[in-house]
Amino acid sequence: MLGVFTVVVSVTAAGLSGAALAQPGGHSSHGSQAATAYPSRQQVDRARAAAAARARDVSVIKAQLVLAGQRLEQAALRAEQASEAYNGARWRLGEARKAYRVARADAVRARRTVSTQRDRIGAVVAQSYQEGGDLSAVHAVLGSDGPQGVLDQYAAFQGASTSLQADYQRFTATEALARVYEAKARRAKARQARLAAQARQAQQAAAAAAESAQSEAASIAQQKTRLVAELARAQHISVTLARSRQAALERIAQQRAEARARRAAALARQRAAAAAKAAAEKAAAQRAAARAARAASSSAATPARRPSAHHRSGSGSSAPAPAPAPAPAPAPAPAPAPAPAPGGSGQQAVRFAEAQLGDPYVWGAAGPDAWDCSGLTMRAWASAGVYLPHYTVAQYESTTHLSVGELRPGDLVFWSSNGAPSGIHHVAMYIGGGKIIHAPRTGRDVEIDDMYYWIPPNFFGRP
Repeated sequence: MLGVFTVVVSVTAAGLSGAALAQPGGHSSHGSQAATAYPSRQQVDRARAAAAARARDVSVIKAQLVLAGQRLEQAALRAEQASEAYNGARWRLGEARKAYRVARADAVRARRTVSTQRDRIGAVVAQSYQEGGDLSAVHAVLGSDGPQGVLDQYAAFQGASTSLQADYQRFTATEALARVYEAKARRAKARQARLAAQARQAQQAAAAAAESAQSEAASIAQQKTRLVAELARAQHISVTLARSRQAALERIAQQRAEARARRAAALARQRAAAAAKAAAEKAAAQRAAARAARAASSSAATPARRPSAHHRSGSGSSAPAPAPAPAPAPAPAPAPAPAPAPGGSGQQAVRFAEAQLGDPYVWGAAGPDAWDCSGLTMRAWASAGVYLPHYTVAQYESTTHLSVGELRPGDLVFWSSNGAPSGIHHVAMYIGGGKIIHAPRTGRDVEIDDMYYWIPPNFFGRP
């Protein structure tokens, strides 16, 4: 009934005239009796086609809005990955600079030692030459000290020669070591130059990706405005109402995505717990089997005691009791849980991060008024006296690794593009209650989100 009413309304809206009233038999009404108007089959078909076209238009527009949102997320992800690649290049360059400074200092010390030993050898050679020149045949015969004096001088000459040989051996070893250090310093300098070039390239790539993301965001915003207007026309509602409906639909989609992410994370935890339980049960069974095997082997290896003459005579004394079975080995103690952050430093890190709420995301930034994801967590933990690198992968490697059930305020939550630590590209700080604070991406400010606002995080760590 509602469908017929819709068709009739559509036909009327299409401009059909209700003046001509069809009568049975094809005659027009000229009497006083009111006649009922019926649209033709062609008009009904056209109305249905128009309604179907509008429905298709609405579906297409909604699909385009969803795709626009996905394009925005993908552009933001590419920009964030490029930003973290730049942070990684800067971090590696910093490490290379440290290595070069150490290698250069080692080479300078080694070369200084070589120079000192060369001077010592020169002095010993000069002294030995002077003393050795006095041991002439004439001096042996005519020396005022006699034969004993000659022997003493010869012993001193021999000692000087031995000292000279030892000094020369040390000089040779130090010279070789200095060459090794100098070669290491040259390699460190060359590596530093390569990494500096890579850092420049990564910086350019990050800038290009950020610019592309911003341009994409502006283009998508314009596209969504146009699509919402088209949606309003297709649904015969105001643009304001269409915009409100679209925002509500996007919130619902976000909530559903969070629910799916939570279920996926819960399922992963259940599987991990089941695997750990199965492994523990298997290990316990193996230990029990090993204990039983040792007990059986011990019983077989112990010879049976022959009864004494007293026993053989039937004195009635009972046989000795068998030896007790060995006590089972104690089960291994469970691995200790990661220690809590000392001195409330996690809470201090959270307080610092919360003080930055509303600051904009800027790639490569680490304060004081703009942040990227790893820059925010680095400075937050620095306020608590804990150093972290300005690079998500290195931050994870610097932490004690956790499970999601062990999270405490201040702990770090990581997302990876490949499910491995090498693919980590985003980090947030857990603040409790399933919430995180982070610098999300270009176009968004530091904010608090649900931990599953996007996709399930892959890794967790405590600085």
